[in-house]
Amino acid sequence: MSTTPELVVHQDKAEMAGAAAARLITLIVEAQAEHGSASIALTGGRNGNGLLAALAEEPGRDAIDWGRLEIWWSDERYLPDGDPERNATQAREALLARVPLDPAQVHEMPASDGPYEPDAAAQVYAAELADAASRAGSHGAVPAFDVLLLGVGPDTHVASLFPELPGVREQDRSVIAVHGAPKPPPTRLSLTLPAIRAAREVWLLAAGEDKAEAVRIALSGTGELQGPRRGRLRHPPHPVPPRHGRGVEAAAGDVPHGRRLSDTDG
Repeated sequence: MSTTPELVVHQDKAEMAGAAAARLITLIVEAQAEHGSASIALTGGRNGNGLLAALAEEPGRDAIDWGRLEIWWSDERYLPDGDPERNATQAREALLARVPLDPAQVHEMPASDGPYEPDAAAQVYAAELADAASRAGSHGAVPAFDVLLLGVGPDTHVASLFPELPGVREQDRSVIAVHGAPKPPPTRLSLTLPAIRAAREVWLLAAGEDKAEAVRIALSGTGELQGPRRGRLRHPPHPVPPRHGRGVEAAAGDVPHGRRLSDTDG
């Protein structure tokens, strides 16, 4: 398949969430039919949680064999277990607590009140990913997620890879601890770009005028690691096409310049 980004435009956030949820159900069911199970990596934020909430209300969710679905995260806020700001807590409230998932299938990143400091926590999660990849017969550092979800910030960060921090250039590790993040909390855990690229599909969910420039950069095909320039938006780790399959760009609200919303979009 092509790795050319695909832009899907919707009228508003609710429509985007519903359409993405329906599409995600279809992809999970197809993956389970093709290779027996499916794995997805979740993201936090309003758009990621909105998709999960829409999926929880989607009648088609019953087509998923929840016993054959593995749940991972693309990043996490290094906070105590159950903290309302943790991505895992928000995902449980939006969807995971409402479907028949075995806790062993839900692979949360370590919490700050656990036994691991941030860097050790990243190593533990990396080891869990590597073990899952090995059991799936893969020689990679992470399993080939059927879908990996990402949001994008106005500063163009994805997962917890911020353009001004060194983690965006990490090539050897699959999971890193992020220290000094420019938005709270300052300490986070994140998949790296090589781990993100291992996904069969990467979906970038963006909504609102403040994300339009970030989406434009993601679709522009410019180099991944442009240096920061005074007075200009720093280019993020974009584009982030998967090694296999296609990246999906789902945008709501403001359409990037040069893209016209039509009746057939979405």
